[in-house]
Amino acid sequence: GSSLFEQCAGGEATTQLFLFLLTIRARHSSECFAMGNAAAGGQALADDMLIERGPTEALRIVDAARSGTDLLAEYVQACGGSKPLRRILIASNGMAAAKAIMSLRQWAYMESGLDSVFTFVAMATREDLDANAEFIRLADSFVEVPPGKNVNNYANVDLICELAVKQKVDAVWPGWGHASENPKLPAKLAKLGITFVGPSSPVMAVLGDKIAAGILAQTAGVPSIPWSGDGLKAELTLEGTIPEETFRKATLTTLEEAINCAQRIGFPVVLKASEGGGGKGIRMSASKEELVQHFAQVQAEVPGSPIFMMQLCTGARHIEVQIVGDQHGNVVALNGRDCSTQRRFQKIFEE
Repeated sequence: GSSLFEQCAGGEATTQLFLFLLTIRARHSSECFAMGNAAAGGQALADDMLIERGPTEALRIVDAARSGTDLLAEYVQACGGSKPLRRILIASNGMAAAKAIMSLRQWAYMESGLDSVFTFVAMATREDLDANAEFIRLADSFVEVPPGKNVNNYANVDLICELAVKQKVDAVWPGWGHASENPKLPAKLAKLGITFVGPSSPVMAVLGDKIAAGILAQTAGVPSIPWSGDGLKAELTLEGTIPEETFRKATLTTLEEAINCAQRIGFPVVLKASEGGGGKGIRMSASKEELVQHFAQVQAEVPGSPIFMMQLCTGARHIEVQIVGDQHGNVVALNGRDCSTQRRFQKIFEE
């Protein structure tokens, strides 16, 4: 429409934009030109590009697409990066996978005007396929994986790495849950030369374990409530993990140790399995008699997991603040949220 051309500088710029719009209009929105389906979206994409970015930036994007310029590589280089990630394996399902694909495509369009910068390969079980899951429709392609428990598919580190190699992806995005907190995944992918979109293996090993995270916090000078690892500080190993000897000092291996610890920090106490979660492996004890029963229960609920104890904070609220950092030392704290509304130690909603 003429209102769009009123934004142009006139002359040659107007002519080029007019030809661009005609080119877009002449091609069906499902077709591709230049860099894949970069211009897919027809007239609406062209209009959005002109309105949001103005004629100068719109022309730059069109010229780059026509000349074959790698906008993603330019962006990565300008930001101090070294490896463009184009083909990504989504090693998750459900909302996590769908949000990742939509968010990355939206980011790519907002940054470059192109929504086809990334190619997504999804993992899909027969159950997900039968349910016609949204994330499968959003992906560019999918690979069917064994059904059943997540240890057969989305939590299977060997399977994920095997698919990453076969599909020739640049990176793996693990979502949340499943294998996202398994240090073995980033470690194995690193050996294969494939980027893990998330923390490195040492960082995950330290922060993913409740005991190790507590020791690390104390080492950094963060105040902690009384617990079985009071006062412990650590010099990280060459691998970036807490030394095993220091780690063991914070654990409780026998009922006698648990009773002595509770008497030292004072009842009521919380007994936790460091590998527990989702309401499993956690018990509150207000007396020695309760602790005797609960220690055996925690051991049985999460077999083999290290156990530790903390003083119970009554009348407290559960506040979380997410912190995001990268390998270049850039760190930002995101908004906090109140997760105090829980049932059986599981969050019901977050405010």
